[in-house]
Amino acid sequence: MGGVAAFGATLARANVRGPLHLSTGQEAVAAGVCAHLRKTDLLTSTHRGHGHTLAKGAAMDRMMAELFGRATGYNRGKGGSMHIADFSVGMLGANGVVADGIPIAVGAAHALRAHGGDDVVACFFGDGAINRGPFLEGLNWAAVRSLPILFVCEDNRWAATTETGTTTAGAGALARAEAIGVPGRKADGNDVVDVWQAAGGLLSEVRKGAPRMLHAVTYRVKGHVSVDAAGYRDAVRHDKALERDPMVIAAASMAALGIPREKLEAIGREAKAEVAAALAAANAAPLPDPKAAYEEVQDTGAGRWRE
Repeated sequence: MGGVAAFGATLARANVRGPLHLSTGQEAVAAGVCAHLRKTDLLTSTHRGHGHTLAKGAAMDRMMAELFGRATGYNRGKGGSMHIADFSVGMLGANGVVADGIPIAVGAAHALRAHGGDDVVACFFGDGAINRGPFLEGLNWAAVRSLPILFVCEDNRWAATTETGTTTAGAGALARAEAIGVPGRKADGNDVVDVWQAAGGLLSEVRKGAPRMLHAVTYRVKGHVSVDAAGYRDAVRHDKALERDPMVIAAASMAALGIPREKLEAIGREAKAEVAAALAAANAAPLPDPKAAYEEVQDTGAGRWRE
């Protein structure tokens, strides 16, 4: 969790061309859920996929290189922030289209069911996604086929620049899931212990072939993208929300367990050092060769378009 937070805090100084969809303030959801996942479990993410990627075990240096558009990145510098994937650790990819990770996750869960075993899929999506068709279609199919998938609604209360509550009818994400036949739990998405406990109980059921939903209510600290000052938000409510920073809550929980402050500080230093090393590696990495621009795409046409 410290690595995820340190990563987000460092990006403002990074040499990244274009805006990023940051997940600053949402660290507890990624850390709390992914702490239960095996390497063989699968995960689909959102356009705010950096925290999920790191929490699933992907390498920070390769992810940073991808953000920098460097050849050593996960997509050889071609995918950028919203399309990072690492199949070697089960990270099937971030997704630039709201809710479109849901049908991918359902398909992956269907494949796992066909192969047998008790591996699962964790499918992350935001609160804005519950108002799009793939949410209904995906949860319906998972319920009908009893697929091993944990749907994680990472409810940061904003859909781009609009408060989700103003555009969402009814009782929201969990009520809709339960109506389809996918029961679940609500968790404090800023408290990593609460997320961890809720996710652990749900995943034990998912491994038996029962789709479940985790509704984790958190808060998006930054604007929609890194260059968005978020002037549309109420300043008083925003400041109040910042009082419940996941890192502060986690530190308090650890202190209550008797973990020495010195150890927590050491963990923080290690996380910052890892980020610094990833930044240095990305800065030193080469840019992609222009000749490789049409490699690894669905159909290059073998150069026919030049004719």
